[in-house]
Amino acid sequence: MKVGLIGVSGARPLEFWEAFLRELGVEVALSTLPPHELYALGRESMPSEAAHLQYLLGRVLELQRSDLVLLPPLLPVAQDAWGEALVDLLPRRISGLPSLQLIPDDGPAALSVAGELGQRLTHNPATVRLALDRTRPLSQPRREAMPVLSVASRPTVAVLGPPALLADPYLSAPLRDKLNALGLHGVYGSDLPVSQVWERAERFGDAPAGQRWLNGAQGLLEGKSAVRGILYVYPERDVAWQQALSRMAKRVRLPSAVLGIEPDQQGWQALEELHRQLTAPVSTPTVRLRTPATTTTAAPSTGDEE
Repeated sequence: MKVGLIGVSGARPLEFWEAFLRELGVEVALSTLPPHELYALGRESMPSEAAHLQYLLGRVLELQRSDLVLLPPLLPVAQDAWGEALVDLLPRRISGLPSLQLIPDDGPAALSVAGELGQRLTHNPATVRLALDRTRPLSQPRREAMPVLSVASRPTVAVLGPPALLADPYLSAPLRDKLNALGLHGVYGSDLPVSQVWERAERFGDAPAGQRWLNGAQGLLEGKSAVRGILYVYPERDVAWQQALSRMAKRVRLPSAVLGIEPDQQGWQALEELHRQLTAPVSTPTVRLRTPATTTTAAPSTGDEE
């Protein structure tokens, strides 16, 4: 049995799933191609879809000789078909893909899914229990902390968008480089403490998961005095996320911009306009002081006048 494994680079859940599968005696296949080749591979197969979907497809295609591919879910917003039914839609668009299964990044949920998956792969409860016992520590979340909110002489911009976009080093690299080049300090929603984001998101219980996550992240950052503006970022050609973020931008009180990005990004007009708003000198009203009138006093008489 060969299982392909896809996750966000450097994320803790990937460590757990790789270790768990190897403890089961399953062959694990991981990505080895450079990110730009994976993106090109997916873009060739689905040229009209959003950049993060093209990149994800490229990673699946690299592992298509696997019997099963495990991949993280996409948080959906309103009318987001890909976010709601990724593993159903992808095989319909591209034939010959292996079976796909979403894996959670939450500790307790990951253990539950791992137990079910292990039983299906091995049909050996004792092996599954032993594998879970040995890898359980890796399922625990890392210690959470707020990212640095301010850097000297750099206006702080909150950056909100799909976690799958912001957290991926390849997909978000052009954006991060551009923010640095403009002298802005970006605080990314994907770097926020997950538990605090979801705690604030609970009040939006009827909304799709992606929208709740966005509202939770914005609520956590919008009230911070260091945050001067908000940049809403969506994957280019993703209409559902573009519309969701545009609605948020209309309601926010801080200066904001909505920007579609992709790995070969060329235009940055929305971000550059936001930069101009945040760095424009503050004009101080000119106050004219009234000068007191000069009083002339007659010289006293000396008695010498004729």
